[in-house]
Amino acid sequence: MELSPSAHVDTFTRDNLPPFEQWPELRFDLPDVHYPDRLNCAEELLDKVIAEHGADRPCVLSPDETWSYGELLRRANQIAQVLVEDLGLVPGNRVMLRGPNNPWTVACWFGVLKAGGVVVTTMPLLRAGELRTTAEMGRIGIALCDHRLTEDLAKADIPGLRTLTFGGEGAELDALAATKSGEFTNVATAVDDVCMLAFTSGTTGRPKATMHFHRDVLAIADTFSKHVLKPRPDDVFTGTPPLGFTFGLGGLLIFPLRAGASTLLLERATPDQLFRHVAAHKVSVLFTAPTAYRAALPILPELDISALRRCVSAGETLPKATWEAFHQATGIGIIDGIGATEMLHIFVSAADEDIRPGATGKPVPGFVAQVVGPDGSPVPDGEIGRLAVRGPTGCRYLADERQLEYVQNGWNITGDAYVRDADGYYWYQARADDMIISSGYNIAGPEVEAALLRHPDVLECGVVGAPDAERGMLVTAYVVLREGVSRGDETVKDLQEFVKAEIAPYKYPRRVHFVDELPRTNTGKLQRFRLREMS
Repeated sequence: MELSPSAHVDTFTRDNLPPFEQWPELRFDLPDVHYPDRLNCAEELLDKVIAEHGADRPCVLSPDETWSYGELLRRANQIAQVLVEDLGLVPGNRVMLRGPNNPWTVACWFGVLKAGGVVVTTMPLLRAGELRTTAEMGRIGIALCDHRLTEDLAKADIPGLRTLTFGGEGAELDALAATKSGEFTNVATAVDDVCMLAFTSGTTGRPKATMHFHRDVLAIADTFSKHVLKPRPDDVFTGTPPLGFTFGLGGLLIFPLRAGASTLLLERATPDQLFRHVAAHKVSVLFTAPTAYRAALPILPELDISALRRCVSAGETLPKATWEAFHQATGIGIIDGIGATEMLHIFVSAADEDIRPGATGKPVPGFVAQVVGPDGSPVPDGEIGRLAVRGPTGCRYLADERQLEYVQNGWNITGDAYVRDADGYYWYQARADDMIISSGYNIAGPEVEAALLRHPDVLECGVVGAPDAERGMLVTAYVVLREGVSRGDETVKDLQEFVKAEIAPYKYPRRVHFVDELPRTNTGKLQRFRLREMS
């Protein structure tokens, strides 16, 4: 395999790609993912959308302001000018982006890509040690940081890092950008030049940096978004995942702009606040986690969310009970999906009449999938195995020997345990390392969670296996109850009997702990490893 001639002067990312023989097999049989050799994804998502739809239409919104496509283009060009003319950025330099979901963060993202840089968008909640690791791994010399988020970046004390603040009074980037013309010639990057590093959460051990090309950014829009989500230019998107999380980057930035739509960016929002914004701004496409859909149910009757037509859930499994309750309340079938930072976005999903509640779906057009056993061979339908995927995107870790764990026999092995049924639908069981083996039975924690969530007194729950000398592991549930419900033995017995009536009795939680809240990442994922530590 050969890469296109790079436009990068700083060749760090290309130099640290895995050897070709360690890459997954990439598939480009879908015509939508054929791109020219020279491609700058920022130009495709902004300049060319303006050429097609016009500059005056709304683009990025916040609760307080609206930027048109033309205004975003001008600010992005000004930032690109600052990067090149004042900071000396050359194509291929990595730039850390540290900001909440707001228009300035989006302008910085585009500015870096237009200048041929490699953007490294970080979660706002990352602390000094995590930021230092990110900078060391990515050899980062420039940071663009929201003026409210400088404290931890300063504590990180990253050698040689040049930081400009943005988005507020006295911010250096704002002042420098205001002196620029807003005219900028986009760098003619290669279709397979690295344009972004996305870091995995690193909840266990050192994080991994995934490397994504300019074509990858467009490919996720031209597969899942185009063929499953089917956005329209008049759509208004919003959601809760951070832009530093690839689920959020796709759903709240790449997908709406690829369609010429607009996006409402919220720096923070509880489920109550989120759905009030949905009503106030006539949002039509929503991205959030399953817990938010469930938590919003009590307030939905008082809100006019009639403009809402698409709801997407990812990041963790969508319980069937949540899907059914939301559908009953709104008439909307939530689009479930599984994606991965390594693959950039969603690759198994379903929408509309193709949805089967409880199933993740089928491979998104452009992708293929199979369920494999320990030896990498496909297992029969109905049997549990590991999910393996191929498509136009794929895992490329930055100088990391764990590449050999994720890519096997040309397939991306996601680490998720799945069952495929006879109709080709994929049913999530658990993370492969979260399967509970108790007395010889394979028990998927999320299945037990889904059963518990059907109990009217359960608000949230997490289920893991706890070591046990007699059974090997015990199914152990951590439960958040609705207010006023007793935490006594009677409630424990009630929940256990309820689960026995919902699913096979051997799967019921033999231990039940009541907690005030569950440990989650800043993207809303349940941290089962922390529950295991508590067991």
